[in-house]
Amino acid sequence: MTSPQRAPGGFPVVGIIGGGQLARMCAAPAAELAIGLSVLAESSDASAAQVIPSAPVGDHTDVEAVLRFARDCDVVTFDHEHVPAEVLAALVDAGVPLHPSPEALRFAQDKLAMRHRLTEIGVSCPAWAQARSAADVEEFGRQVGWPLVAKTPRGGYDGKGVRVVAEVADLDDWLAQVGSEGPLADGILLEEKVGFVRELAVLIARSPSDQAAAWPVVETVQTDGICTEVLAPAPDLDPHLAAVATEAGLRIAENLGVTGVLAVELFEVRDPESGAPAYVVNELAMRPHNSGHWSMDGAVTGQFEQHLRAVLDLPLGAPTPREPHTVMANVLGGDYPELYPAYRHLMARDPGLKVHLYGKAVRPGRKIGHVSVSGTDLADLRERARHAADYLAGVITE
Repeated sequence: MTSPQRAPGGFPVVGIIGGGQLARMCAAPAAELAIGLSVLAESSDASAAQVIPSAPVGDHTDVEAVLRFARDCDVVTFDHEHVPAEVLAALVDAGVPLHPSPEALRFAQDKLAMRHRLTEIGVSCPAWAQARSAADVEEFGRQVGWPLVAKTPRGGYDGKGVRVVAEVADLDDWLAQVGSEGPLADGILLEEKVGFVRELAVLIARSPSDQAAAWPVVETVQTDGICTEVLAPAPDLDPHLAAVATEAGLRIAENLGVTGVLAVELFEVRDPESGAPAYVVNELAMRPHNSGHWSMDGAVTGQFEQHLRAVLDLPLGAPTPREPHTVMANVLGGDYPELYPAYRHLMARDPGLKVHLYGKAVRPGRKIGHVSVSGTDLADLRERARHAADYLAGVITE
């Protein structure tokens, strides 16, 4: 099937550009809400195409393919932020409702634009600069000290497009690309290397009617630039910091005009003068996000249901946690391609565990699923989630 079916009773169809796991995980809440789904998938066996019957194959950079896809949808949203500006403009010209809008999405696609805008609205950021030359890099290093963090303004994710550099020569290859077509056309984003206590994330949903909802602030644990564990809510978080971080997320969503789910990745730091807990914003994502996967099983309203509600301008659901703690662990591909036997073992070993696999072929280091578990004993939950993720990855065999 390539055309979406509408449920009787006047229910709408949401189109999602991109057939990855985020689109896939919208399928269950869409079914519960009687909302039709259609995905523009990269291939017939893409993650979302395996579970959503309406999954025409097309490229997100192909204007005609995207316009054909959108004709059957009441609203269009995104599995990723990589849809080109000219495609977004064509959708707007055709009268297709887009959430988030191209004006908002720009701040998730372009890290330089994001840093400029967050600075304008008074949100705490690391010291940063736009570098077009070796002299710019040298001057910023002199101001904030070495090493620096360098980022490609466009195209980076999961640690890609990010470098820690100790001297200007570490960026010679990137500087050679500045001004040329590509992710470094407008220069390099330089940031001070933040000495942080831990990494946090705030997840916000906002509707076109300006209703907003916020889940509790979570702690994210990174391994080699990839999120491997999320603790919800962030343990022992200073209540004032939780409040100001949530307020910052709400302010970002409103001032950038975000509709749908917004993830704000943060560093917890210490105020240099008072020593009090504080934050700086690291990254933004305008879609359901890995840091919110815990909410599928651990909150009254999960992020995928909430995203669908938001883009359709439906009343938002309660983001309240169901248990004192939920731990989510990402499953990364290992050396064992056959997941089903491991899946069966884990279900028998831990009936309280929730396993979510994405229908992806196993490759070392690739995100192929996640597990979550909720309860009252955080240390026990972390051990259970980590055991399950490691067992699925083949790190352990018992």
